[in-house]
Amino acid sequence: MAKFKGALIGCGFFAVNQMHGWRDLPDVEIVAICDRDPERLNIVGDQFGVARRYRSADEMFADGGFDFVDVATTVGSHRALVELAARHKVPAICQKPFAPTLADAKAMVAAAKAAGIPLMIHENFRWQTPILAVKAVLDSGAIGTPFWGRVSFRSGFDVFSGQPYLAKGKRFIIEDLGIHALDIARFLFGDAGRMTARTKRINPEIAGEDVATMLLDHDNGITSIVDVSYATKLPEEPFPETFVEIDASEGTLRLGKDYTLTVHGPSGTTRSVVAPNLLPWASRPWHNIQESVALIHKHWIERLAAGAEPDTSGSDNLKTFALVEAAYLSAERGETIALGELLE
Repeated sequence: MAKFKGALIGCGFFAVNQMHGWRDLPDVEIVAICDRDPERLNIVGDQFGVARRYRSADEMFADGGFDFVDVATTVGSHRALVELAARHKVPAICQKPFAPTLADAKAMVAAAKAAGIPLMIHENFRWQTPILAVKAVLDSGAIGTPFWGRVSFRSGFDVFSGQPYLAKGKRFIIEDLGIHALDIARFLFGDAGRMTARTKRINPEIAGEDVATMLLDHDNGITSIVDVSYATKLPEEPFPETFVEIDASEGTLRLGKDYTLTVHGPSGTTRSVVAPNLLPWASRPWHNIQESVALIHKHWIERLAAGAEPDTSGSDNLKTFALVEAAYLSAERGETIALGELLE
């Protein structure tokens, strides 16, 4: 198969993981990179041997010569860059969060649809090996039909040292981390029609919320709790593990610390370790997230080759984004929010 040629916009903190993920795929070559900061541009270009380096996305698109673009910038630039890709009819991957507002996200989906290009959101948490293992148990029917679930990410890890901009936004944990946990809840339990949320700011040095608890009413009758915290001080730091609990008609499932998966059903109880692979370029404890980057990249290329829509397409991610918006509205108003109003 001929190689897919890609371009990357944004050479910051997380983009290095993106580049490693692309380099691992034998049928992909990143041929151009773009960043406004010449130092970051040169660091990434030198590390990955990319000769074509741009400080202007317009210039990069004008030169062309690539089959897709990976937008790994911060949220404020996403709409302009995705619409730029749409004008050039170049398939695009966009880093999460999708956009500053749901209206922007809807406009981006519309632009991609009008241009006839695939648009995927880099929502990689559902691609983590332990989460895929949980999904496989559910799909097998081993514990019956779920009726209650919990997706939990509670940590005291200092995320601000590597990404200082996170401390400055009025929105923090739901938009940055909760969006992943909410997408996992959709992935495991289906779409939700109603959202109730409460938030707190514990760290006085940041502008946004660092604790959130969300109650979801799923369309299929499942109730789930999604709770996230960067203010939780534990004797053993679990970062960046996501814990999952599921109660079902025939048994239970628990994904706990150190990727221990306990499944209890009619045939008994099994315990296994569903740890992520430590890729050669990865480092603990980030390897769980880093492996999921490589897996979602692989999925994108497979779908691109087949001409099929990716699982975390722009249109699909609107439903996750709507949950984020509903959570903020619910916390602000102190009431339950119906998702239908936001997605119209």
